[in-house]
Amino acid sequence: MAKKALLVGCNYSGTKAELKGCVNDVKRMYSCLTDRFRFPEENITVMIDTDDRFKEPTGANIRRALTALVEGAESGDVLFFHYSGHGVRLPAESGDEDDTGYDECIVPTDMNLITDDDFSEFIEKVPSDCIFTIVSDSCHSGGLIEKSKEQIGESSMNRNEEREVEFGGEQKKEGRFGFRDLLSETVHDAFESRGIRLPSRHGHQHQSEYNEEKTEEVLNYRGGKTKNRSLPLSTLIEILKQKTGRQDIDVGKIRPTLFDMFGEDASPKVKKFVKVLFTKLQSNDDEGGFLGTIGNLAQQFLKQKLDSDDSSEYVKPAMQTNVSSTHEVYAGSTKKGIPHTGVLVSGCQSDQTSADANPTGNPDNAYGALSNAIQTILSEHDGPVANRELVIKAREILKKQGFTQRPGLYCTDWHADAPFICD
Repeated sequence: MAKKALLVGCNYSGTKAELKGCVNDVKRMYSCLTDRFRFPEENITVMIDTDDRFKEPTGANIRRALTALVEGAESGDVLFFHYSGHGVRLPAESGDEDDTGYDECIVPTDMNLITDDDFSEFIEKVPSDCIFTIVSDSCHSGGLIEKSKEQIGESSMNRNEEREVEFGGEQKKEGRFGFRDLLSETVHDAFESRGIRLPSRHGHQHQSEYNEEKTEEVLNYRGGKTKNRSLPLSTLIEILKQKTGRQDIDVGKIRPTLFDMFGEDASPKVKKFVKVLFTKLQSNDDEGGFLGTIGNLAQQFLKQKLDSDDSSEYVKPAMQTNVSSTHEVYAGSTKKGIPHTGVLVSGCQSDQTSADANPTGNPDNAYGALSNAIQTILSEHDGPVANRELVIKAREILKKQGFTQRPGLYCTDWHADAPFICD
């Protein structure tokens, strides 16, 4: 039996998305794995963006490391993945009226997003008799999976809860994050990305949906100052503009922009999205309505590339990607659960943010609220701590400290009462 780990910390230093505690989280977890859980140092891959001695946590590097971690696993191995950094919710861009969900993503330093569907494809490769524990100290991390059993948390309830809404005089059932929520979210972010501030939307939706304060804003909690680890779409778009030098990037063009920037190294789901858009262009399939307009922005962007002389090479990475159905590219439509041997500890619920705290004002003392709670709990227990106990205690600690985020636990009943990581 081997113990192997991948630890990723993104501080995004020097950018508008800058955080302070993510690399510290990784350093503390590294010491915990080697000292407490006896992971061999040579079996731990560390990716941080503050030290050139370590590989940078770009999208391509993280994907390669995750692939190596799971594909190199053998019977009985213990696998561990810890991500500390930004999360982002990417709204639908296809232009199809039934594409009304979100892709929850983790945010590598180069903005080459890794979606929840991509993540599911990685963890499906884990051998059935391995234990794979995932800690995601990022925003919206409760949305990284949907079909695994939610032992502790409210993300499944939030997503599956139905309500009666009226469309054109007709009563229809809609999930809590439905068409109108998506429309409002997309319109708001479209204006925000152009530097136009709209009034708060707090008046007509659930309060928990509005923990997504801007990352540049400093928030107060009982221990000092904190930023959150949610990357607003307006900030993502601004960074993409800076990286590309283009000013035409907007909501509706994010996925094509990511494909344009990263090509073969782009998210598999992004490549599937571009392939479907290209197919729609060829068939002149144009959707109506506001969402159709957003989809058309992406189509126009792509059409300019397809009209160029090297268009065949440009679209090659997308066209070589297998898409079994159009629904594979829809935000929120194809999410799968982690394997029955997997355990996910999320920093918060799908509609919440996770805190990046800096209680003393010294970056050396900054941390992620969940990561710090885990280290606190483990330091207080000499013996094993069950996954369920860990998350319950983490919730208690964060509540006492004044944080509003609620960590979650996703796994089978057996693993809920099994020790965190391993004996």
